[in-house]
Amino acid sequence: FFPIGTTGQALLQISEAKNVCCECTVKRECLEFAIETNQDCGIWGGLSEDERRDVRRKMAAERRAARATA
Repeated sequence: FFPIGTTGQALLQISEAKNVCCECTVKRECLEFAIETNQDCGIWGGLSEDERRDVRRKMAAERRAARATA
């Protein structure tokens, strides 16, 4: 799902798309694909582009921390 905008009606559409994801049996795989392939638009695996960006940052920080302690 690719909303147009981030205000007004788009917020309702984003919420509805995330609700669909909650019922989806491949939500995890969808999110993994989106993160691995750097999908930068739309709702994937129940997360928005900003939320996926945060996940990628956290994953990168965890990898850096693991390398520092190894």
